Amino acid sequence: MSDWLRRAIGRLSATVEALNASPGQALATVRGFRVVVENTRPDILTAHVLARLDRALALIAEVQPTRFRHLEADVARIRVASFPCRGAYLPADRSILTELSFLARESEFTDAIVASSILHEGVHARVARMRRHFGFGHSPAHRAREERICRRAEAAFGAALPPAVGAPVLARVASMQALTDEEVAPEIDWEAAFAVKAAADQAAANKAAGDQAAANKAAGDQAALDRQRGQ
Repeated sequence: MSDWLRRAIGRLSATVEALNASPGQALATVRGFRVVVENTRPDILTAHVLARLDRALALIAEVQPTRFRHLEADVARIRVASFPCRGAYLPADRSILTELSFLARESEFTDAIVASSILHEGVHARVARMRRHFGFGHSPAHRAREERICRRAEAAFGAALPPAVGAPVLARVASMQALTDEEVAPEIDWEAAFAVKAAADQAAANKAAGDQAAANKAAGDQAALDRQRGQ
């Protein structure tokens, strides 16, 4: 992990712990997990992403209860925040981060896909716990091997689901089977990734605001027309 990413995660950690500083931040307990939500998107409802998280965790508990128990043992909290990828495991405080807009985009990402992402990060948490216990290192080769272990766990989860529900999970895992180690665990320019994500979030928020303004205008025009008809 680069120094820049460590600083970025440090800033995120400080932000999400200052829970009373902003109305956009919230604490919740979901399926027994402490959840910290940093909602920086006015077009996303915190209640909606918490409901999605609840359904995803429930799916893991139902289909793979052993994996769910691993999550309970290995993960101290779940964070929901804007991030340049779907999820991450943050070993400094044993938290899983699930990306805010990833949870919000229900029409694009099913509950099973969200659950598989959380399960994936949970495997990283389990490996980190074993690493601490046995004292082994973490090289670039280890990162690729670990990533493949996580993908196999996703595949097992997808296969345990009803076929129609698990198909998108299995399709995504299958699409990555031929990747090289460098492609499975690439070096990422996190500063650039955060910049791209911030721009995408701003564009989505602007579009939502424009859509709402257009809807409000249409509703106002319709109300004015209704008043005219009633005269």
